Amino acid sequence: MSSSAPTVSSASPRLQGLPPLVGPGTRVLVLGSFPSVKSLQLQQYYAHPQNHFWRIVQALWPDAPWPADRDYARRCQCLLAQGVGVWDVYAECEREGSLDSAIRHAQLNDFPALLQRCPHLSAIAHNGGESFRHAKVVEKSLAQAGLAGRVSLHRLPSTSPANASWTFEQKLTAWRAVLTP
Repeated sequence: MSSSAPTVSSASPRLQGLPPLVGPGTRVLVLGSFPSVKSLQLQQYYAHPQNHFWRIVQALWPDAPWPADRDYARRCQCLLAQGVGVWDVYAECEREGSLDSAIRHAQLNDFPALLQRCPHLSAIAHNGGESFRHAKVVEKSLAQAGLAGRVSLHRLPSTSPANASWTFEQKLTAWRAVLTP
């Protein structure tokens, strides 16, 4: 009787990102790299409870009607009302876990098509280093969309809990400089 070990695939699952959260009034687009496992499970941007994104934007616009609970739809409406949209650099990729360093075989999102939907876009804020690695591709997409020179690109510290070298206050200061007029 022969026994053979089962074959284990080393390939990571192919993951699909989230659709863009933008509107015609979007003036700043926050670009992450790719949603965390928690965000993909819940189909919500920045869903990990330790991610500082929602806490930062609420601190930037304290007078906005943020929901008292964690109502995602109302959070999104409030964010869009501030002229801020959210998307990711990658449309899909292979990845185990949530770390950017684990991203493999990534496909970039279609930036020229998105940028046409945001006629008031004036800035793109890259949420962390992995997103910013693709600033040149985004810049090329801006040129293809006829927006070269009109949209500024910024690298911001990641709001991820993995970015523990920055305090919340340091992150807030950096984000305030870019997101608030």
